[in-house]
Amino acid sequence: MTTGTSALSPPPKILITKIGLDGHDRGSRIVAAFLRDAGMEVIYTAPWQRIPTVVKLALEEDVDVIGVSSLATDHLLLPKMMVALRDAGLGHIRVVVGGIIPDNEERELRAAGVSEVFHPGSPSELIVSCITRSAAEARAAAPE
Repeated sequence: MTTGTSALSPPPKILITKIGLDGHDRGSRIVAAFLRDAGMEVIYTAPWQRIPTVVKLALEEDVDVIGVSSLATDHLLLPKMMVALRDAGLGHIRVVVGGIIPDNEERELRAAGVSEVFHPGSPSELIVSCITRSAAEARAAAPE
């Protein structure tokens, strides 16, 4: 797989997590693995994370991107997470979500500031490319 991450130094740093009560983590583990294979630094959490915990970890780990996996309706918590990130001075971090996201809810997530929405079957090359681009945008927007 072509990484596409060579333009960024250091490599993109992404936090892969699941917020809320959705415990189905097979897909997020697969995505974490191919992002690592693409040369990214991946921080992976167990399921059932709370928003304050994710925000704190994003700050401590200095991530470029947060990737949230949702196979239930826990992606509906993302607007609250976007507010929490901005309140913590982390509004530059890009947030992406993957999973079962209905079209009308995708529009709501994008309006709240979510950068990308990946549906089941999204090619790994597309995800790597979008995460790399999102990491570059986050770095460009980060406060000095």
